[in-house]
Amino acid sequence: MPIYEYRCRQCGQKSSFLLLSVKSQFEARCQHCGGTDLVRLISRVAILRSEEQRLESLADPSKLGDLDENDPESLARWMKKFGREMGDELGPDFNEEIDRAMAEAEKAEGDEEFPGEEPESSFSTSESDLAPDDDQSETGPGDDEV
Repeated sequence: MPIYEYRCRQCGQKSSFLLLSVKSQFEARCQHCGGTDLVRLISRVAILRSEEQRLESLADPSKLGDLDENDPESLARWMKKFGREMGDELGPDFNEEIDRAMAEAEKAEGDEEFPGEEPESSFSTSESDLAPDDDQSETGPGDDEV
């Protein structure tokens, strides 16, 4: 029993159709907007699994071996894999959100590269500015000369 998938050119959503026979005739309509302007997709082979089985697969410790919780890129790869497993439930722009978060993390990491350094100011201090004045070098402030 083949499942045919189509992408609607009007709304961009994917629709799947289960046909009981290869010879079955049907009119493909978008399941989201009802549009008829659809493009057939070449899909991967799918193994039907329950949501519980998919979540168990994601939580399998043997599949978490390359996950480093301190590495944003590693987390992003895992989140994208999670998104593929969950399918359309996470929304069409899930991967875009992850990429945007990664870009923000990289930008913040670049800002923290030199955390002890102050930004350069518009004025500078030279050694002569720090040297004491000649007439005050022997007397301190508040001392009267005799």
